[in-house]
Amino acid sequence: MRARLLALVLLLLLAGCSSGGTRDDGRITLRFQSLAWQEESVEANKRLVEEWNATHPDVRVEYVQGSWDSVHDQLLTAFEGGEAPDIIHDASDDLADFAYGGYLADLTGLLPARLKSDIPPRSWQTTTFGDGVYGVPFLQEPRVLIANATWLRTSGVRIPTPAKPWSWAEFRRITERLSGRGKYGVAWPLKEPVSATLNLSLSAGGQLFHRGPDGKVTVRFGTGDQVVPRTVHAQANTDRSASPTTLGSGGSDTLPGFFAGRYAMVPLGFSYRQQIVQQAPKGFAWQVLPAPAGAGGLTQGVSPQTLSIAEDCPHKKQAAEFLDFLLRPPNMVRLALGDWMLPTGTEALKDPALHRTKDGWATGTALAGHLLPAPAQSVRGYPEWKDKVATPALQEYYSGAIGIDELGRRLEEDGNLVLARYQR
Repeated sequence: MRARLLALVLLLLLAGCSSGGTRDDGRITLRFQSLAWQEESVEANKRLVEEWNATHPDVRVEYVQGSWDSVHDQLLTAFEGGEAPDIIHDASDDLADFAYGGYLADLTGLLPARLKSDIPPRSWQTTTFGDGVYGVPFLQEPRVLIANATWLRTSGVRIPTPAKPWSWAEFRRITERLSGRGKYGVAWPLKEPVSATLNLSLSAGGQLFHRGPDGKVTVRFGTGDQVVPRTVHAQANTDRSASPTTLGSGGSDTLPGFFAGRYAMVPLGFSYRQQIVQQAPKGFAWQVLPAPAGAGGLTQGVSPQTLSIAEDCPHKKQAAEFLDFLLRPPNMVRLALGDWMLPTGTEALKDPALHRTKDGWATGTALAGHLLPAPAQSVRGYPEWKDKVATPALQEYYSGAIGIDELGRRLEEDGNLVLARYQR
């Protein structure tokens, strides 16, 4: 009797550790780990799960709340312990090691033709590793300039549009013109400088990572790669048009000073508009401007948010059907509005709600066709290169501690040593 009781307890514990499965009544249960964190986004995700469950009684989806702050380590532990959620919300720049490690299912034969054709090939590139597709890119976020509309209007500077953006040189001149008496034309929040620098450098013709015929990647810090770093460095150290105190700050940290009139502009991700709407003082006028353009036009690199299926998921077909439901055009619009981001789907992007001038939606949507995979998207060893080489080197350069030549040497020589360990 005691032995049978212990066996039953063990069976229940093992069942509790399962990432999903089939109940005695035949109903399938799938666990969906969402990283939505803004109130509107969480509500949109939970509502869609409820709608699925109401119309699919034989395949129940459980909503599990995750966190962007710890998702990589949490997923790695879950994968190795056999406890990963069935459906995984993440970002495309976090997928490479999971995909190559065999933790994610190849979605090539699982997704419906509608979803495959609705999302452009350039977006699918962000989740394609080798011959497989390991996630569905569904939300994307350009970097834009959030500007004090009153300050810019009274200064008389030319206001850029997606059709006629500022060049990087013009942007530098304008921020210098707007500065003085303790105020700055721009506040760069560069606590994590690598992503912003690399993704914006595509607009200047930068590439940085070069893949050879043998498939191996090397770092080359060319002329196009230097435009954005040189601009930021000059604004902070020569022109005194960029606040030196915000270089080590996150995006949210710059908002109090922006609202107080210390900075005319702040380069931020598109979704920061929600915080601005919530926190801006009454009567504060702001507007969304496109980031500067160079040899590459308005091109930017992005790492879209993604939805993947765990390789260990026992019900991949049903999980893919849930993804198809979640990412139908009207639902993709709901998710985009909840996160204040842009959908990747071409049908969703046509929705009138995403073309309003209010809160800068139209400006962001006009940039959607210029968004390409982030330069480091498929580079193995990128996380180590970013943390150990690029982040400290860029931080020192932007603060004025080292020059452009030393920055280039460290990105190339030190960086290639790191990447070589992953490409043997």
